[in-house]
Amino acid sequence: MVTHHSHQQTRILVQAAAAACEDKKGEETRILELDPADSGLSDFFLVTSATNDRQALAIADEIEHRLKRNFGAMPNSVEGRRHGEWILLDYVDFVVHVFLAERRAFYDIERLRKSARPLTPSEFDAELKHLLADKTRAVRRKSSAKKAASAAKPAPRPAKASSAAKPKKAASKPAAKKAAAKAAAKPTAKKAVARKPAAKKKSTSKR
Repeated sequence: MVTHHSHQQTRILVQAAAAACEDKKGEETRILELDPADSGLSDFFLVTSATNDRQALAIADEIEHRLKRNFGAMPNSVEGRRHGEWILLDYVDFVVHVFLAERRAFYDIERLRKSARPLTPSEFDAELKHLLADKTRAVRRKSSAKKAASAAKPAPRPAKASSAAKPKKAASKPAAKKAAAKAAAKPTAKKAVARKPAAKKKSTSKR
């Protein structure tokens, strides 16, 4: 069962279904872009004609097979396979109608959906390419703006090293150096200097 897709993804699926119609020689293939106020759940009708019931069945089978293989999309419901006069494939966001030419003229879906905008597959393809190009440009602009904003920001300042992160002082000096330092710090005792005895003065008095 197919689920709701984004509008762009729905367009891609419709384009693939229209290509399948063209490959199987469907005639007067048209894509009706439905008015949102009048469309209910669907966004598009894809309408094509076959010359006989075997061709109608082949077109419907090719659409179903291609969408399942390439996109994993399965129709919500399929009607009219048994008779092949009007095969309807309901993908919720779009509906495919494969008619025999006379049945298409009888029901005239295009006339009933006067508010819809009819497009040929080539016109639809050109619009889709334009939309995809616009989206690509928008994504690139957004990416460039982010890069510019990132480049304009000042570089973050390096965080100050916390006291815990500061390198510890080198380990204490070896014991020998400590002892030498202590010894150097103590006041040195003055060495006793031996004094020479004072020379006796010669007596100048006469006896």
